[in-house]
Amino acid sequence: MARDGLQANVVLSGLTTLGVGGPARWLLPWRSVAELRDGLAFAAEQRCPWWLLGGGSNVIVADAGLPGLVLQPTGRGLEALAPDAATQVIAADAGVPWDALVAWTVARGLGGIECLSGIPGLVGSAPIQNIGAYGQEVGDVVDRVEVLDTTDGSVSEWRAGNCAFGYRDSVWKRTPGRWIVTRVWLRLAVNGVPCCKYAQVAEATRTLALPDGAIGLQTVRDAVLALRRAKGMVVDAADPDSRSAGSFFVNPLVDRATADAVRLRLAGAGTMPAWPAGDRVKLSAAWLIEHSGMARGFGTGRVGLSRKHTLALVNRGNASAADVLAFAEEVATRVAAASGVHLEREPVLLGF
Repeated sequence: MARDGLQANVVLSGLTTLGVGGPARWLLPWRSVAELRDGLAFAAEQRCPWWLLGGGSNVIVADAGLPGLVLQPTGRGLEALAPDAATQVIAADAGVPWDALVAWTVARGLGGIECLSGIPGLVGSAPIQNIGAYGQEVGDVVDRVEVLDTTDGSVSEWRAGNCAFGYRDSVWKRTPGRWIVTRVWLRLAVNGVPCCKYAQVAEATRTLALPDGAIGLQTVRDAVLALRRAKGMVVDAADPDSRSAGSFFVNPLVDRATADAVRLRLAGAGTMPAWPAGDRVKLSAAWLIEHSGMARGFGTGRVGLSRKHTLALVNRGNASAADVLAFAEEVATRVAAASGVHLEREPVLLGF
């Protein structure tokens, strides 16, 4: 069977926001479940490994590249199902750019993901990572998710209650390589009330409010985009601080005793940000980095901390994946020495 769009020896650095990584032996776009199955069949025929690459915003590709097949979702299907009195279900293919989906829903007055504006990547990765920002998480509005089981090619729909969503976590993230998200349904609020849980967002919306003081979903979206741009967290070719994989480290979840110990250990650094998270406490990875002797812009080599946001590791030009991981290890080591907290990497490694 002919594989339309199959490309050979594609350099992957240009397909990632961090800009590192070697070539893929093959790259195959897919728009439908049938094309995805065909791609997996091709990998089986060639007896080669395969990888899934979406928007390239949360991955680090090995310098040696990927000696097999890269499958890239390109389906752009997006539709609104019949609404009920209070909610509207939106169906989106895995290949829809996430921020385009947010803009589409905000323009229709549908609330629930407006604070997730500006997050790079595609819809298919959103539930896997359970992306979140400024008080919202995609897991809060997922209605169901369609996935393909790579062990047998079967397709099933998973209701939100079966997805095991957690902080930057899901059932699929815990079993990498088995499931591929092909379509996502989100249940959003009709005439949604904009979310201003975070003080940063609430403050930013005040300057963007309408003349009568009203704050709408678009106001919050604009505020969030402005906040993210100020941190270099909106992908922009003109902004060298956006040449990153986004937040490189996950905010640590620790028990209360550990949080108290860290607070005592860094008592001279001022008030430590901490938020309750069930029976645990969420700490700020950015704050821990800053108070371990690394300010914004730290680093003298080809990789360093963003000048706008401590949590982003930036490719300053011609960096390799090895450079990125070595610098990340230095950051994590310094944080562990200063606070006793081990930082966990957020981007996914491909080909290592």
